Amino acid sequence: MDPVFLKIGNFTIAWYGVLITLGIVLGIWVGTRMARRRGLDVDLFERMIMWMLFWGFVGARLVFVLTSWHLFENIPFPRVLLDIVNLRAGGISIHGGLIGGVLTLIYFARRYRLNFYEYADLAVPGVAFGIIGGRIGNIMNGTDTVGRVTGWPIGFHWPASARAFHEGMCIPNPNPDLDLSKYCREVGGQLVMTAPVHFTQLYGVIIGIILAVAAYFWLRSRKAGWAFWQFWLWYSILRAGVEETFRLNPLPLKTYLNQGLNAPGIGLWTDTHLISFPLIIISLVMLLRIRRRPDTRPEQPVPGD
Repeated sequence: MDPVFLKIGNFTIAWYGVLITLGIVLGIWVGTRMARRRGLDVDLFERMIMWMLFWGFVGARLVFVLTSWHLFENIPFPRVLLDIVNLRAGGISIHGGLIGGVLTLIYFARRYRLNFYEYADLAVPGVAFGIIGGRIGNIMNGTDTVGRVTGWPIGFHWPASARAFHEGMCIPNPNPDLDLSKYCREVGGQLVMTAPVHFTQLYGVIIGIILAVAAYFWLRSRKAGWAFWQFWLWYSILRAGVEETFRLNPLPLKTYLNQGLNAPGIGLWTDTHLISFPLIIISLVMLLRIRRRPDTRPEQPVPGD
């Protein structure tokens, strides 16, 4: 588990960027193929995707910075500005990326008088693939999206060879709820975080796989927007319930925290929990509205048929 995919002199390429890029490329290929089959404007769709990616990364970084300001508040000006825009240092928010992408799509739909949902549905597989690639990249990074210490049998002991994880976790954290350094021991001349944790990065990979498989069936719907809102519904449910509950994140609304060697490793409520609940309600309302609408397109095969 090494964050670096390739190093040439002082220049490095991280696994995180490589894997997200692969997911995006696969998503563009699937979306373009579907756009062609559905008789949509493929050239416009490809241009739309490029701008969605750009503003998606801007939104992803912006939301991360706003929700993780404690990482930047003690950095002197003007260096803090460089750290804020330095994506190579890591730190993006999936929700921020989705918001940036959706706002871009809304602009294109208005600018070219398109059916927003016809094109929004095509982006769903790409987002799922991006989640898979991003979470595998988190595993390689080690310190990203770490889980809480748990006594449950599914607790994962990071191997001593995953130095990025151990070096990151063995730095004392001023927030006692997030401090894992108390579990660090010297083993073979190296500091090792010895406690088992929820393997939340793997939970995220599984969520991405579930969404990618589900998208195959959602996209069979004749109702435009069905796949789009199904994605928001199930991503919010799975992220909040299966991943976020066990992640080592701050609790702005601290109502329940039970973590440790003899505890389940659960924390409520994180920022993502608070964002997910209204998204679930909005998605359910929109799906009910779409379900009542007449079909907007003939039945179309999805890639692989």
